[in-house]
Amino acid sequence: MTAVQDAPAASPEIGRDRRRKEDQRLITGRTRWTDNISLPGMLHMAIVRSPHAHARITGIDLDAADKAINIYDVFDGKKLQDTMGVLVNAWPITPEQQAPTHYPLAVDRVAFAGQPVAVVVARSAAEARDAAELVDIEYDVLPAALDLKEAAEDKVLAHPDLGTNKVAFWQLDSAGQGSGRAIDEVIAEARDGGIVIEREYRQQRLIPAFMEPRSVIVDPTGEQITMWSATQIPHITRFLLAATTGVPESKIRVIAPDVGGGFGGKLQTTPEEWITWAVARWIGKPVKYTETRSESLVSAHHGRDQWQRLTLAATKEGRVTGLKVDLLADMGAYVGVVGGGVPVLGAWMFNAIYKWEAYQFNCTPVLTNKTWVDAYRGAGRPEATYAVERLMDELAVEVGMDPLEIREMNWIKHEEFPFTTVAGMTYDSGNYEAATAKAKEMFGYDALRAEQKERRDRGDRVQLGIGISTFTEMCGLAPSRVLGQLNYGAGGWEHATVRMLPTGKVEVITGASAHGQGHETAFSQIVADRLGVPFEDVEILHGDTQVSHKGLDTYGSRSLVVGGEALVLAADKVIEKAKPLAAHLLEANVEDLEFGNGRYSVRGTDQGMGIAEVALATFAAHNYPEGMEPGIDAESTYDPINFSFPHGTHLCAAEVDTETGQITLRKYVCCDDIGNIINPLIVSGQVHGGIVQGIAQALWEEAVYDDSGTLVSGSFVDYLLPTAADTISFEIDHTTSPSTTNTLGTKGVGEAGTIAATPAVVNAVVDAIRHLGVNDIVMPMTPERVWTALQGGGRGTATVEAAEPHFEGQEDSR
Repeated sequence: MTAVQDAPAASPEIGRDRRRKEDQRLITGRTRWTDNISLPGMLHMAIVRSPHAHARITGIDLDAADKAINIYDVFDGKKLQDTMGVLVNAWPITPEQQAPTHYPLAVDRVAFAGQPVAVVVARSAAEARDAAELVDIEYDVLPAALDLKEAAEDKVLAHPDLGTNKVAFWQLDSAGQGSGRAIDEVIAEARDGGIVIEREYRQQRLIPAFMEPRSVIVDPTGEQITMWSATQIPHITRFLLAATTGVPESKIRVIAPDVGGGFGGKLQTTPEEWITWAVARWIGKPVKYTETRSESLVSAHHGRDQWQRLTLAATKEGRVTGLKVDLLADMGAYVGVVGGGVPVLGAWMFNAIYKWEAYQFNCTPVLTNKTWVDAYRGAGRPEATYAVERLMDELAVEVGMDPLEIREMNWIKHEEFPFTTVAGMTYDSGNYEAATAKAKEMFGYDALRAEQKERRDRGDRVQLGIGISTFTEMCGLAPSRVLGQLNYGAGGWEHATVRMLPTGKVEVITGASAHGQGHETAFSQIVADRLGVPFEDVEILHGDTQVSHKGLDTYGSRSLVVGGEALVLAADKVIEKAKPLAAHLLEANVEDLEFGNGRYSVRGTDQGMGIAEVALATFAAHNYPEGMEPGIDAESTYDPINFSFPHGTHLCAAEVDTETGQITLRKYVCCDDIGNIINPLIVSGQVHGGIVQGIAQALWEEAVYDDSGTLVSGSFVDYLLPTAADTISFEIDHTTSPSTTNTLGTKGVGEAGTIAATPAVVNAVVDAIRHLGVNDIVMPMTPERVWTALQGGGRGTATVEAAEPHFEGQEDSR
């Protein structure tokens, strides 16, 4: 093998079912969760939060708390105003975007129930919490903007000083880009001789509900200020701390130790981090804050929460021609670090895998007096996939075709790749036919359709429905130039360093920061194969800005397709840098050397030496080529040329009891195409977990507020998370269409299950009872909502061929 860009001839690691090397410490209690860390002289902090959704703070009495046992200090927003900085939005989606100033600790007004108002610092966490109960705060309660549609009409202002609740208006129009026709023209044509379907769908508010509550420690006592935080984004946090508090970035160290899940919920710079930072600097001692579960549910950012109005145009034969999307997106009380960019990400995914002549996406992010909304697993793409996959079922019904056949009629064929969509995105590879054929075979599609017909003919009490979701997604948030054009505040690159140690072991440093994905295992497999060293000899270091000095962290299924490529480039540089030394030691010309399976060999001879031997020779530096510096370590920064586009077909069979509304999942299969697979075992875990989260949105989860703006689903008694007992076994498989835009041919998998599962389940339930007059049920589809819809009182009256688009929608069947 002469080109170092080629992978070693044998690949014993990539594609292998490796158990995660990090699991040993995670399941035996030897973890370094932030809350497990204790520092000498450390104090503990408790936060007093607003019980009101919107109110002026008219008085704060901290005296009783300050006099409690073992209390070190007490704070309100005015005391910390000049030192605590502000929380910023890194993605202003338009130059005119309006966003309220977000102080970590409220100063004179609160904008959601759960907003931090005061802080108590004590010798122990229990004493801090007890003293927090003694803080007396007086409020002047104000009207609250709680309903998304009413907030969009500015009936009540969430932040009166802004004069409106509308954050921005963002549009993607295919006609304006020159990649499609005018949407109004195409819809008008369909009204004359084709089909126009109008629907309105509700994406309910969800809570990420990660396993480990957020925790933060700040130690200001050294040369640097060190923050430990349960975060997905240590590098971004460090940058924004420096940018907003005036402390030089070189004086800040952020460590994300073991992090117990995130799902986008820890893709945030949080008030709690900034408050702990300010308090620790004020006091001059280490301070820890760890939230309770109820605090996490009420104050950590939420996800989804949209109204989607959609207009689909098609020929009378069922060939789609146009799609218009009008989106209202609830931002909550503040615009988070990604904020309005989350619904905007869906702009390139509503068109999905289908071929359209015209497309328009209109998005209005809206402020309300509820917990702020930001990224949650999938971030904009599940919402888009849900809408278009629900519409494709509606189109199939209108035309009288099988829903799989209507999709096949309209999707991009495998021979058409690379394909530039009506939204302007270029899909590099895919084979929707192959994934669907395999899923259909696994599912027993024809037999289940036959059983469904038999049940309907008999008028069975329990009806069978079949749900379909054929999806694609954009993964690997990048490239940087595209993000710059979208006004995103950071790049999309990732950094890696590969160090060959004198003993032959390999130390790998990555800017990606794991929180449960299995980075240490998968990255070790990549580097082991590339360098031809044992898997056990590779150590992955991450999550510490002092160790990993460059990085853009983990979100958007970017770790493998961006971070993994940086590893490949750095490993290849090591191979290339070591080659002159190997040639020198072997007394051969560099051009005559080949590298494979961890060895340099002289072409046509049996001479050779391992890369570990070269590493030792580098360390000794006794016999070096003239002019060559000792050292073969290398680093690389990789910026992709495109997103990656995994896809798949998910099929769900669900039974619905028409007398009680009870839903029972009977079968769920999926066939995903995620390109080349590094570790099938990790992939299975990601797909299974993602499917459960998608099913949970369809059937169980919803963040509910009462009329005063209080979160009434503020515990796991009321916010329903599924357990293993609530779900069924899934059958998963894969087809492979390698990505053509990266060396490894990978595409990303972390969000696939969540994106695909929700519409598959909802389509199955609606399909089961559509013949009884129901064509939609608002999520989560509780037995009560299903039963109400069956009685004619629910979401089942959406219109076909409506005279004019409207945004009123059907009655909620709650």
